[in-house]
Amino acid sequence: MDRTSQADPPHGGPREPRPFVFWFLASIVVPLASILMKIRVRPGDSMPRNGAYVLAPNHYTEIDPIAVAIAIWRLGRPPRFLAKESLFHVPVLGWALRVTGMVPVARTSSSASARKTLDASETLVRHGRGVVVYPEGTLTRDPGMWPMRGKTGAVRLALEADIPLIPMAHWGAQNVMARYGKKVSFWPPRKLVTVAIGAPVDLSDLKGQHAKPAALAEATDRLMSAITLLLEDLRDEKAPAERWNPSAHGQRETGRLEP
Repeated sequence: MDRTSQADPPHGGPREPRPFVFWFLASIVVPLASILMKIRVRPGDSMPRNGAYVLAPNHYTEIDPIAVAIAIWRLGRPPRFLAKESLFHVPVLGWALRVTGMVPVARTSSSASARKTLDASETLVRHGRGVVVYPEGTLTRDPGMWPMRGKTGAVRLALEADIPLIPMAHWGAQNVMARYGKKVSFWPPRKLVTVAIGAPVDLSDLKGQHAKPAALAEATDRLMSAITLLLEDLRDEKAPAERWNPSAHGQRETGRLEP
């Protein structure tokens, strides 16, 4: 794994403790992943050293959560993700999700989902934890793998808890596993995956408006724009002027989409 990603974040104060279970998982996952990819975090990241935050990356292949998790680990924070609530009821898996502090998300009624969001926000603040939320909700449908239209989950969490909303972009994981692919590419070995973490999205003018659809839509647009700018820099090319909207192209909003 590239040593660049192990540099201390440029923020004061002690690191958040990384529980033993994360060290155990990292001892297994990191060496295996290093066979497939070399993860390089660009200098100048804005990852908080401690305290609660929401980290929002782009999503274009089913293997990129591994790259995201390792990058976060290398920057000194335990990687925690939103996970479907139903997974917490699966034997063994549910236990692993709970002990690692993963955050359940409800996919039921709007009122139940709102309650779960509030509970998750309170938990993040109480324990000073960060969480990774994919704002697109699924792999991007954009033909060029640019970030598509986002959903409001990430910004809702950040606004509800009044915690930093941090954009993240990465590129290169598609060379390990293609979008919607089922096979991992082992040759050539160690594909480069570059990660960029931007400054928190400014939501100061929307503070306290987490229940207003217009505010959530505006905050989500700002977030997706920030992620796209980071990705443009990583790819050294411009994204399409109009963000991909699956419904406008007759595509499902979530779930696997066969190429």
